[in-house]
Amino acid sequence: MMWPSSLQVRLGLSLGLVLTILWLAAATVTAVIVRGEMDEVFDSALRETAERILPLAVTDIVGREDQGVTQRLAPIREHDEFFTYIVRDAEGRILLQSHAADPAVFPPYDGPGFGQNATHRLYSDAALQGTISITVAEPLAHRASVAREIQMSLGLPLLVVLPLALASIILAVRFSLAPLHRFRTRLEARGVRDLSEVPAADLPTEIGPLAATLNSLLARLRDAFEAERSFAANAAHELRTPLAGAIAQAQRLRSETKDPTIDARAAEIEATLKRLARLSERLLQLARAEGGRLRMDQSADVRTITRVVVEDIARSTENGRLMLNLPDTPVLSDIDPDALGILCRNLVENALRHGAQNAPVEVTLTSDGQLIVANEGPAVATQTLERLTGRFERADAKTDGSGLGLAIVSAIAERIETSLLLQSPRPGETSGFQASVRLPTDAPNAHVKDREHWP
Repeated sequence: MMWPSSLQVRLGLSLGLVLTILWLAAATVTAVIVRGEMDEVFDSALRETAERILPLAVTDIVGREDQGVTQRLAPIREHDEFFTYIVRDAEGRILLQSHAADPAVFPPYDGPGFGQNATHRLYSDAALQGTISITVAEPLAHRASVAREIQMSLGLPLLVVLPLALASIILAVRFSLAPLHRFRTRLEARGVRDLSEVPAADLPTEIGPLAATLNSLLARLRDAFEAERSFAANAAHELRTPLAGAIAQAQRLRSETKDPTIDARAAEIEATLKRLARLSERLLQLARAEGGRLRMDQSADVRTITRVVVEDIARSTENGRLMLNLPDTPVLSDIDPDALGILCRNLVENALRHGAQNAPVEVTLTSDGQLIVANEGPAVATQTLERLTGRFERADAKTDGSGLGLAIVSAIAERIETSLLLQSPRPGETSGFQASVRLPTDAPNAHVKDREHWP
């Protein structure tokens, strides 16, 4: 949203926004505190109800002629029953229950204290050495309804106070900025080349010193901003273009020369330039991981992104080592697709580069959102594992790599509030390496069904 150019509107909106935020923050904190106190009161009432009813229930049950018979109390008059209860014996048989009690709501007695299920808050207690127990239940919807009423009572006054506050702020700001409006009118009447002193006798003392240098300062700022925008727009292109051109020239030199020595040197230059291109790409990815937004407002099925990344790597390598295991149900996550692609690509390329060359690399996405990449190879020492997520760290200095892949994955994992787990040897094996990241999703556990292998 474009911020208004009017200082008066800016002050009015900013002060109104601050007032609104402070009011909402105060209302939220108050609601949270009240909700906590309310829960304590309701829990106390729940416990008090159980402790009051249990002795009466014991007296009634012990004095019965027919033992083990369920008795349901009839209501005296129609009313909303927020607390329901059942009394059971040691075998779990219901001996007494309130008229609105639903036995399906009450779990088996497992000791005194509070409990909770999907719909009710519960409190249980027992007497006669645990032979008679009582469980009292309160619907969570009742508490939620009371909490909503409290929140509404705290938020509704904002609808009245905020318009009045905004109107008062606008009037006060307009009166205070009247000299600035006159100053602006004088500036608008000047030509582009008119840099002479602007009369500022009626300006506030905080703004008066700026009048003499305002026009020249704005001109310098426009030049600086334009240079900054131009640099930001062309930086990425200018970083890649020279490298691509140099690689192309090296390849052309190799194709044109017949001298084995020159061809070998050109090949070394090409390989070095490609490593530099990969390094620059990794550095851009690291900056993206450390500075960008990695969580989205909506969730998407990450199976598709994982499949696309693995298929692309499989086409580029053509070594038949990649195996992809996907669940048969959607895996929903709010991770940014680009961030997931960077994460998955770095893990897979790291496994291909550092694993055994003739062994497969398994990429597994579980239904609970865990991305696992595993490869074969000698076990990595624990001390080495601990430093692999550092920048420019490699397990084997002889391998071709930038040492940034796992650092990028670790940065992304930290930004999405999870962690990168490195294990060597692989779980249940005596060798190999496994890297896993749990994506932010609450999907239920299920078995991995679909298995794909690229020849």
